[in-house]
Amino acid sequence: MPSVAVLFARKTSYYKQLPGVDVYDIDRDAFTFLGGVPVVAHPPCRTWGKLSHMATSARPGEKELALFAIEQIRKNGGVLEHPKYSKLFKLLPPVGQYDSFGGFVLGVNQSWWGHNGEKPTLLYICGVPRNTVSLPLSLAYPLKSCESMCTAERERTPPAFARWLVDLAARCKGVL
Repeated sequence: MPSVAVLFARKTSYYKQLPGVDVYDIDRDAFTFLGGVPVVAHPPCRTWGKLSHMATSARPGEKELALFAIEQIRKNGGVLEHPKYSKLFKLLPPVGQYDSFGGFVLGVNQSWWGHNGEKPTLLYICGVPRNTVSLPLSLAYPLKSCESMCTAERERTPPAFARWLVDLAARCKGVL
């Protein structure tokens, strides 16, 4: 039995190497996820981002995947990762506040876990108190700007961040 499910992972995701992790990528429909374990969700962001008006290659229903991810996190506990400026966070509590599901938003920078770019990110976490989430201390300076990276490099989750997200999700409990 897996300890955590990862929804909307890249095909080449590092998550597939982690023990106890059930990975749903583009070839494995996340809507077949039956629940019962906490979730790490990486729903597509292009329809929610600053440049969403340019997301002409989005698949039909792609925007709704993030809403499905939020529902699964509230039911099963876990964490959703999206870019800092994602419009999705207008539907979630402001940083520093809880929603009625006990969920909260936390800002991180993926360079803290080894991403080559700064990559400011917000996390929606449901199922653990905010004061139990510890963050790494990193004085590392990003090596590149995200704009200079190819899509795969920009989107790739650093292995240390993936492990941290899985460990965090494994401690989460659902509320629905």
